[in-house]
Amino acid sequence: MKTTTISSLQAMKTAGDKFAAITAYDYTFAKLIEAADIEVTLVGDSLGNVTQGRDSTIPVTIDEMAYHTEAVKRGNSRSLLMTDMPFMSYATETQALDNAAILMRAGAQMVKLEGGEWLADSIYMLTERGIPVCGHVGLTPQSVHKLGGYKVQGKEDEAAAQMIMEAKVLEEAGADLIVVECVPSSLGRDLSQALSIPVIGIGAGPDTDAQVLVLYDMIGISQRLPKFSRDFLEPASSIQEAITAYGAAVRNRQFPAPEHCFK
Repeated sequence: MKTTTISSLQAMKTAGDKFAAITAYDYTFAKLIEAADIEVTLVGDSLGNVTQGRDSTIPVTIDEMAYHTEAVKRGNSRSLLMTDMPFMSYATETQALDNAAILMRAGAQMVKLEGGEWLADSIYMLTERGIPVCGHVGLTPQSVHKLGGYKVQGKEDEAAAQMIMEAKVLEEAGADLIVVECVPSSLGRDLSQALSIPVIGIGAGPDTDAQVLVLYDMIGISQRLPKFSRDFLEPASSIQEAITAYGAAVRNRQFPAPEHCFK
């Protein structure tokens, strides 16, 4: 695999080619992900759940995200490396700039922020200063208490239209990618068609431009496997084979299947 860039991901969307993303938290798994030719590696604040044993992502700090980004960076040279900005690390534009700089110095090539239209000014400021941004709409885990739990979002027509509108605002502000999580498949499709930038889905149906999964879900070792995930290790002989199979299933449009989607 050649080195993945924002431009190459954009070219894949234009060509109608799917790409795969997966989370990583350390050097060893980063090496396996790169060997599997996965296009995007996300240092997710999901590390709070899967490596720290917390019940949400909210306690994760910027220093912890920087630490794990440095570790993943050492094992990665070709996959586009994206890092989550954790809870309350971008509540103001100044915070967003200062904390994004910490993650970029740690090795991130892009930062991901959860939220809608209210993020537009921060995204514009970051991208104007050379920091690529991925937006995140739909189910935003850092807002789990406000949302009342991990629920499918955008089920009503008005809520779906609002989400598409806000995603367009993020694109206009300068976002280069958008993640959409836990929405009906039809909304995942409509978002991907409405935006000119690539849309990465997680529990958003088969018609987004890409898919992302939490690594520990994808190899079946999480305490609870989400509906939208699949254990790729079950038929595989190794973790390396499982990660490679995941990437192939995304590109060949075999994942997600109907049982992994929301109506």
